[in-house]
Amino acid sequence: MKKAYYEASFQEFCTESNSSILGKLAKHHQHDLDHLQRNAWITQVEYLQAVLMNFPDGHIFFEFSIPRMGKRADCLVLLNGVVFVLEFKVGSSSFDRHAIEQVVDYTLDLKNFHGGSHNATIIPVLIATNAPENVIEITLEQDNVAAPVCIGNSGLGFLFSQASQIPRQQNVEIVAWRNSGYRPTPTIIEAAQALYKSHNVNNISRSDASAKNLQVTSDHIAQIIEQSKLNGKKSICFVTGVPGAGKTLAGLNIATSRAERHKNENAVFLSGNGPLVAVLREALARDKVEQGKLSGEKIKKEDAKRQVSQFVQNIHHFRDQYLNDTDKPFEHVVVFDEAQRAWTTEQASKFMKKRGVSDFNLSEPEFLIGVMNRHTQWCTIVCLIGGGQEINTGEAGLGEWLHALETRFPEWEVHASTLLEDPHYTVSDDAKELLSSTRVSKHNDLHLSVSIRSFRAESLSSFVSTVLDNDPLAALEIMTTLIDSYPIFLTRDLANAKNWLKSKARGSERTGLVASSGAHRLRPEGIHIKSKIEPENWFLNNTEDVRSSYYLEGVATEFDIQGLELDWVGMCWDADLRYVGDNWNFTAFKGSKWQSVNVPTGQLYLINAYRVLLTRARQGMIIFVPHGDALDKTRPPEYYDGTYRYLRSCGIKEL
Repeated sequence: MKKAYYEASFQEFCTESNSSILGKLAKHHQHDLDHLQRNAWITQVEYLQAVLMNFPDGHIFFEFSIPRMGKRADCLVLLNGVVFVLEFKVGSSSFDRHAIEQVVDYTLDLKNFHGGSHNATIIPVLIATNAPENVIEITLEQDNVAAPVCIGNSGLGFLFSQASQIPRQQNVEIVAWRNSGYRPTPTIIEAAQALYKSHNVNNISRSDASAKNLQVTSDHIAQIIEQSKLNGKKSICFVTGVPGAGKTLAGLNIATSRAERHKNENAVFLSGNGPLVAVLREALARDKVEQGKLSGEKIKKEDAKRQVSQFVQNIHHFRDQYLNDTDKPFEHVVVFDEAQRAWTTEQASKFMKKRGVSDFNLSEPEFLIGVMNRHTQWCTIVCLIGGGQEINTGEAGLGEWLHALETRFPEWEVHASTLLEDPHYTVSDDAKELLSSTRVSKHNDLHLSVSIRSFRAESLSSFVSTVLDNDPLAALEIMTTLIDSYPIFLTRDLANAKNWLKSKARGSERTGLVASSGAHRLRPEGIHIKSKIEPENWFLNNTEDVRSSYYLEGVATEFDIQGLELDWVGMCWDADLRYVGDNWNFTAFKGSKWQSVNVPTGQLYLINAYRVLLTRARQGMIIFVPHGDALDKTRPPEYYDGTYRYLRSCGIKEL
């Protein structure tokens, strides 16, 4: 992918004819060139030539690629060691919120993911060509990204001169900057949109030496699929990964790439995570409608949803389809996201009775493998297994998959991550014993060890694990590596938490509040976990919509947010998981009082709920632990004080 449609030194740019520059821009334009785009380019060229002729030593890029967002910034200017991101609104006389947000997003994308821009001073500039003169002021944040500067039909030259006087951490050298790598870490929504549009996973994800390359894992799975097809075998792959390591991204990549290049395989991505499926489908449908508008094609939202539903499906709908249809499945390759959450025999039987099926006596893994086993030749199942992700009663975990393979499907080839025996992935002795079978082939490349959700803090998942494993000394040690790149704070005031979130988010960076589904006594604080959010609106709608996460009113539980993410998270901690003495205490609020949770699986689900909630933020989080109320027997201060002190001992600073 070409970084820019056009680039030149100021001197070259100012002496080149408009028609020549326009021709070079049009040559790389992927859509039909309409009059609006042509006229916009001419206006930009004329505007910038008049300004830049007074600054001979800079460099300009037109239509600079921002791969993670699938967009291009109008212009980038490198001058006096500073990067300027210029977004034009030709013919506009005002500076609207969306346009400001857009140029800030481009700027933050460069700062976070473009190697040459990590330490650069970057100034986002919105130019409304018909706007009057505006006050120009440069205000730098701690990361050397300036607050957006809005300019009318003049003032850009003054801004360039003013910027040359500001202190900066590092000057930008044009050649090194141009040649530096771009290593994005997309949200799962951005990744799904990009992959659905047939982009390669390498274009949208990190591939640096410090991160496990997702392409390596994807290629290894593709190899297993090809071998199964060649030899007429049935195979199953168990892929593990720390929270945020890209398991879902790897699964989406497999499903989309196989569906595109091997249409007879009919690969599909399946998940039992209802909110994730709903959000991905809605995001893909909205994007498809918008892409249609750009190409002049009118696409109805309902039609778009119908098309994307063939790519992303709810695993329970897949199960129901083949419960009634006894023929071999349409799909040869299926990817099961969060496979450890598939149901036990008891849970599946209970659910099926509600659906009028009284004699269902199979676990979900056993039934799903059985469906794929109907193929007379080959097929492949890819199971994505998250560490410490079981959060609900009736989830089978890894053991049920292995047990079904051992007892009913001995002819299947089993490929497993070498980390599958780790306690965070395998919680039963039976599963460990089954994994020791010579029939199971172990592969290093089927484990994703580094979180790419939190591009600022690769050790976040390790920190959270030590906190929840009651190892404050280890947590304190990890926190020393986190503190500079990934802010985590504590507060006992919800208003302070909300203000912090609002102050941290720039551009369209998404904020939101999360709490455990058992956090019933946060209600006096204004946090109502029983008031359900609409995931599609909460995760996708903009800052002006009261239903969106930005409003910091609706709160997402572990069931709403598992598999998804925000940029900045307000984590609200209740007394269901409280630190008493020197260990965790597990409780559930029943009726009008707290009751102890003594069953090990119940304790595991509660710990995992908090694990999910504590690993949802890409850039930073604030943890709110209330004071409680001495007059309220359901939330006395001692229920919360011990937790607050413990979190402080883990190195988390008070706001």
